[in-house]
Amino acid sequence: MNLIEKIALKALHQVDPERSHTLAMTAMKMGVVPLSGMVSTPRIETTFCGLKMTNPIGLAAGYDKNAQVVDALTQAGFGFVEVGAVTPRPQPGNPKPRLFRLTEDQAVINRYGFNNEGMEAAAARLTRRSRQRPVPVGLNLGANKDSDDRAQDFARVLECCGPFVDFATVNVSSPNTEKLRDLQGAEALSALLNGVIAVRDGMDKYTPIFLKIAPDLSDDELAEIAQVARAAKLDAIIATNTTLDREGLKSADKGETGGLSGAPLFEKSTRVLARLSQLTDGQMPLVGVGGIGSAEDAYQKIRAGAHVVQLYSALAYKGLSLVEEIALGLDKLLERDGFDHVADAVGSGREEWL
Repeated sequence: MNLIEKIALKALHQVDPERSHTLAMTAMKMGVVPLSGMVSTPRIETTFCGLKMTNPIGLAAGYDKNAQVVDALTQAGFGFVEVGAVTPRPQPGNPKPRLFRLTEDQAVINRYGFNNEGMEAAAARLTRRSRQRPVPVGLNLGANKDSDDRAQDFARVLECCGPFVDFATVNVSSPNTEKLRDLQGAEALSALLNGVIAVRDGMDKYTPIFLKIAPDLSDDELAEIAQVARAAKLDAIIATNTTLDREGLKSADKGETGGLSGAPLFEKSTRVLARLSQLTDGQMPLVGVGGIGSAEDAYQKIRAGAHVVQLYSALAYKGLSLVEEIALGLDKLLERDGFDHVADAVGSGREEWL
């Protein structure tokens, strides 16, 4: 982290977290944020679900909910970027305050509730994004809080925005929309995924479909999801979303309602990731997310079974320069342990997490 980034982060941490994020987005739109550009080496360049990536470090959904700074984010060093979540109709989300920094824990609690400008606004922006950079851009699909048919909402967003993205994620694991996680049950999930995949199959191009799951699932529930995912021929699973767990937290806002992300989520999400890798015999492409704040964290996720990883919360504490730091640090760790390519390390340490 350079001096300018340190000063900027310190200033941003003096204001309300949601306001801070808005200011950071504005700075990015104006082009005043230093960006790393393309970060790659032969060892970390990879292909995931048919998508060529300069490195396996991605941006998780939630940072750019409305696809407002896609072009800037594809120049920030990420190997892939996910925007959203986007719902069919615009919705304001939950009342403020709804975002809390837990600095002592290097964590964040949010209860946004899928606040976004709706699929038509997102589609309009995504049509204008630059295609010159080799960075896949995906969309996190959401459902409106007051929808009569939430399962259909996911398919509607894909139908509207799918032609303009490289992959799409079904998000049934946010804890901030009441009863949304009920869609992770086998029967409901199967019907939902079949609807989304039917829309995908009717499109002019093949768009990989991912599923993002919660870290608070039992072993039996994980086994059910693995079975449904394989039956639906899902392209990948993202493990995991935020947690409702609050064990071991120190910060004053630890009791706030919402999903917890950041460092405290690392161990729990990595254990879910490893178990999912085991349940799918290492054959299901997996995205590891939850608590990544260093190259070593990213490496641990890969060794636990992730083919690629995503991060978000750590950026609030360490800045965008963290992306390049993790990517190049991962290259050095792979070299240290004798791996010629990142794909060779996938699952190599899975048993340590089971």
